[in-house]
Amino acid sequence: MTAANQQIADKLKFNENGLIPAIAQQHDSGEVLMMAWMNRDAVLETLETGRVCYFSRSRGKLWRKGESSGQVQKLVDFRYDCDQDTILVQVDQLGVACHTGRRNCFYFAARDGQEVVISEPEVSVDELYGKK
Repeated sequence: MTAANQQIADKLKFNENGLIPAIAQQHDSGEVLMMAWMNRDAVLETLETGRVCYFSRSRGKLWRKGESSGQVQKLVDFRYDCDQDTILVQVDQLGVACHTGRRNCFYFAARDGQEVVISEPEVSVDELYGKK
C-alpha cells in the first residue's frame, strides 16, 4: 500500500463498526448507481487497484463489485465529503449496478402517496448470476 493511500484512509471517519458509506455514481452521466459500505481494507484496495471494492455486511468480507456477476465498477475518481464520513466513488460501470438486474438500485419512488417502481430489470437475475 502506498503511503499516500494510507494517509487518505487515515483521514476518513469510519463508524463504530469500522464502516463508511460509499455512494457510486456513473462518472460521465452523474447517475447515482448504488450505495454500499467500505471498511479500511476496501478503501485501500479500491485506491490501489482502481477496481471498486466494498465490504459486504451480510457476508462479513470484502466484496469486489462484479466478482460474481461480471458487472465491474472501474474507479474514475475517489472523493469524500467535508466531514470525511461519506465517500463518493465516480465509476465507469460495466453493465448494471443493481443485483436485481437494474441499471441502478434506486428504482422505487414515492409519488402521490404511492410506491412506484420506475425502472424494470435490464437483465434477469438468473442470467446475471449464471443460474440458468
